[in-house]
Amino acid sequence: MMKFHQNHPFHLVSISPWPIIISFSLLNNLISIISWFHKMNYIILLSIPCTLMCMFQWWRDVTRESTFQGWHTFPVYLGLRLGMILFIISEIFFFISFFWAYFHSSLAPSMEIGQLWPPLGIKPFNPFDIPLMNTIILISSGMTVTWTHHSILNKNYSESYKSLLITIILGIYFTLLQLIEYIESPFTISDSIYGSTFFIATGFHGLHVIIGTLFLSVCFYRMHLLHFSKLHHFGFEAAAWYWHFVDVVWLFLYISIYWWSY
Repeated sequence: MMKFHQNHPFHLVSISPWPIIISFSLLNNLISIISWFHKMNYIILLSIPCTLMCMFQWWRDVTRESTFQGWHTFPVYLGLRLGMILFIISEIFFFISFFWAYFHSSLAPSMEIGQLWPPLGIKPFNPFDIPLMNTIILISSGMTVTWTHHSILNKNYSESYKSLLITIILGIYFTLLQLIEYIESPFTISDSIYGSTFFIATGFHGLHVIIGTLFLSVCFYRMHLLHFSKLHHFGFEAAAWYWHFVDVVWLFLYISIYWWSY
């Protein structure tokens, strides 16, 4: 039963079906992807939309709690803020593992790859081609998302609307350019440790760009519905933190994997 009166400022989450449903959905995604690797089947085309639908429903409930029901008080806001910070820190260590593998293999190349980096026969990407363009795009998107935040703080919602739209467009543009880069790649993920570390690091970063673009797109829609104000916009603030994290990771990727190895 939902409790409407409480003697503390914290939000006790009401009973929700989404955690258990999305847990089974993610398990189904794992099984579907592994099955797809071994045998081409298309169960994954059903499992992934189910996960996205559960995510949408869950985030819809959280949005209602914060915007319409007023349950996200200041102590709750501090908890959400700390949770987002810890999540980004966990993501930093996630990428540290990829950089660790890359530098471990590149600083002391083994006999199996001819003690060369990049290994013999692998032609790396020109860092002053698409990678440089993507760097400019992400740095520009970091500026526009900051522009959006300052516009919200100054109650200039028309400017925040335009700048957030520009950020989303830049995120989509980055993803399309990375897709072109992958299509034209002269090596694959199975081409020695260079190919595996390159595609696992840049691929996961690309996935984070897609997630960040979706995150900002939801904020854009919420901004259209006037959900954000000068004092109540943590949904966008969390998305902006995530986007800046994606920008910084890309700078490290560009310097180490594209420019330094060229």
